[in-house]
Amino acid sequence: MPSKRELIRNKAVELIKNSLKGLRYSELQRELQSCFPDTSPNTIAGSSWNLDVTRSDKIYKPTRGLFKYRLTGEEETEEIAEGMPLTLREEDFYEPFANCLKTDLGECTEAVALGGSYLGRRWGTPDVIGIYKPLSRDVIKFNPEIISAEIKINPSDPITAFGQAIAYRLFSSKVYLVEPNTMLPEDLDRIEALCILFGVGLILFDLNPENPNFIIRVRAQRYSPDMFYVNEFADKLYSAKRNIFDNLF
Repeated sequence: MPSKRELIRNKAVELIKNSLKGLRYSELQRELQSCFPDTSPNTIAGSSWNLDVTRSDKIYKPTRGLFKYRLTGEEETEEIAEGMPLTLREEDFYEPFANCLKTDLGECTEAVALGGSYLGRRWGTPDVIGIYKPLSRDVIKFNPEIISAEIKINPSDPITAFGQAIAYRLFSSKVYLVEPNTMLPEDLDRIEALCILFGVGLILFDLNPENPNFIIRVRAQRYSPDMFYVNEFADKLYSAKRNIFDNLF
């Protein structure tokens, strides 16, 4: 008959397997305690804290504090794609986030949806562009600041999205990366760490255009952009989208 420790470990593996996104240590402890209410928390913790070692054939830690079940390549592909409706488009979220950037976040005096490849370069056209500029009632005037945002609805390649966002730092004072909350926990941990290191803002949202529920994970830091690229960006925007240029500047 299996020992109490083995029973706890077996149950822990089962719980982790049934959670597609994995379980944090604290979540696992709570669930195990509910399964073994008469067992002391110390016994449960002592049996399950290092499952990535005692059950390394089935359990691993993709990031700190997160236990995941080892899936096949096909199962991982299905997991990443889960929760993303096929009918959604990134463009469905441009206008809602432009409004969020201006109202909820208060980062801009004006913000508009842009997207596409109007400015000629793949990584040179933000999905949403905003401007923070002095108003007529402001006593202290200041130079206008460009705020850019990159929005993704597919959580499978966040590092590419981060690369696009960081490229906007050339001409933007602040940059936001906007990702769905269906990201794998280990990807979210790494992207959040990168955003903190490089001063990029990180926003998570629901894949629901009617109510995206944008949530701030990391607030963007202000940097001084390269004025050569600021003027290049403004010139291209003026030529390609005069109405947007006039609205912003």
